[in-house]
Amino acid sequence: MRATAQDAAPLDAALDAPLSGNARTVLEARYLAREQGRLVETPAQLFSRVADNVAAPDAAYGASASQTQAAAQRFRALMAGLEFLPNSPTLMNAGRRLQQLAACFVLPVGDSIPDIFESVKHAAIIHQSGGGTGFSFSRLRPAGDRVESTGGVSSGPLSFMDVFDAATEAVKQGGTRRGANMGVLRVDHPDVLAFIHAKRDLARLTSFNVSVAVTDEFMRALDEGGSYALRHPASGAVVGRLPAAQVFDAAAACAWATGEPGLVFLDRINDANPTPEVGAMESTNPCGEQPLLPYEACNLGSINLARMVDASAGRAGVDYARLGRTVDTAVHFLDNVVDASAYPIAATTDIVTANRKIGLGVMGFADLLFELGVAYHTAEARRLGAEIARFVQARAAAASERLAEARGPFPNFPQSRYARRGARPRRNATVTTIAPTGTLSIIAGCSAGIEPAFALAFKRRVLDGRELVEVNPVFERAARRAGCWNDALAQRVAARGVVTGDPDVPADLQRVFVTALEIAPDDHVRMQAAFQAHTENAVSKTVNLPERAHKADVDRIFRLAYRLGCKGVTVYRYGSRPQQVLTTVTDDGAASGRWCSSCGVPD
Repeated sequence: MRATAQDAAPLDAALDAPLSGNARTVLEARYLAREQGRLVETPAQLFSRVADNVAAPDAAYGASASQTQAAAQRFRALMAGLEFLPNSPTLMNAGRRLQQLAACFVLPVGDSIPDIFESVKHAAIIHQSGGGTGFSFSRLRPAGDRVESTGGVSSGPLSFMDVFDAATEAVKQGGTRRGANMGVLRVDHPDVLAFIHAKRDLARLTSFNVSVAVTDEFMRALDEGGSYALRHPASGAVVGRLPAAQVFDAAAACAWATGEPGLVFLDRINDANPTPEVGAMESTNPCGEQPLLPYEACNLGSINLARMVDASAGRAGVDYARLGRTVDTAVHFLDNVVDASAYPIAATTDIVTANRKIGLGVMGFADLLFELGVAYHTAEARRLGAEIARFVQARAAAASERLAEARGPFPNFPQSRYARRGARPRRNATVTTIAPTGTLSIIAGCSAGIEPAFALAFKRRVLDGRELVEVNPVFERAARRAGCWNDALAQRVAARGVVTGDPDVPADLQRVFVTALEIAPDDHVRMQAAFQAHTENAVSKTVNLPERAHKADVDRIFRLAYRLGCKGVTVYRYGSRPQQVLTTVTDDGAASGRWCSSCGVPD
């Protein structure tokens, strides 16, 4: 008989790190098992359920029962210590009926009614299981194009995106998570301007992030002040031309106004595609950090850098020994998830098991910088970010190579870029991704992904409108050590979210504890690029802009992101949407207009 939460309450003592009240709120609302609406699982039991389920595939590779149990104990210790957490579907579904553990899916959308509605059906099934979906609508003929089978005219990609949006709203991911999609359209599609302007209507495509897939050809035309070709999706024939500056200006103006669209640098993504002979990348997951082939899925996990601080030498630094051990165990965990997961579509099962992609990333980076006394917007912070990313990438790749020795490389390895250049066999076609970690960071009690702290105290809108107030614990500890923490300061921080200019806060703390809207937009982009240089997939990062920012700022950010090697870029100007994710405690504006796991997209 299953234990009740009350019966098993002492098991929470097994947690190595305390859970905040907000973490428990999120766990109870989304993750802990219920029967007839009643909680029947504690956080400690959740971690045990996930660890046991994900360790089980070891037996298929020759592990004994005791070895499999030892792996489960290592997995459990990482999660209970809040050092590493897998993406939300793994926490929700491992060891339960659905057993769908992947967060990110990309589905193809073909240019026929049967193909379109097959993708709608597949998306609904994935959303119900807790996954998020990305689509490229670039194969669909433009609005007004002749339909030979009926003699009529096409309604174009946007009309069918409305169908996907309505289906997502109807499913609502089983009632636990809001459905989330990425919609991508190539910049050379004839309907690109209509696509760019689509989300000016804030009531339209509410389950979608949208991104323009920008090509190198387009960026060259932009730099040269010229035009570029629009092509028919079916034939590739040139059907018109547009000035590149007109399209780019439209994208920047709409992004300034609403946070949409983002840009996806499609040629750069495909240049990094590890298996180009298998297929080309067309889209990403909803938050943009995971480019995938059609039908492909990927499971993600993130290491909490706030728990990788080494203060043993007197001055705080990164505990690379601990970080390395965590990476090794996390890669083992994520590779097992590929086998443990039940995929809802046969084509997904086939390509996932052939490529075995995983995406290990980090969260708590801003908290780590706070602990080390390094300001986010400095060259030292970017150097440290690149150093950490390089370390995680190298260690994860080495762990994947060791798994390949024991279990065999991913089946598509012989036709991969790795084999072509004579690299050692790997178990996984990709190993690193930087995800946004909205809800995961609440559970872990740390800052999200590689984002700076949004504010030192803020409201986070989650769980279909519920608001959670968060105060940065690193700042509170530092203020107490400095002797300046008191009720009056706490109230000012809660009201303002920042300490810059506060007469009671020492200058060194003001210098270090900077927040997202105090950081120059270019420094946001430079940090994203620092991590992207050592990340195999992509990086989810929002370039936060103050409300007073201009459209020219967005223009500059888009160009800089391309020049620095990012695979995509998203901006959000504070206050440009009425319903938003992060707000200061006394404000109802927000910092992030893109969907992230805080508002329902899988981590």
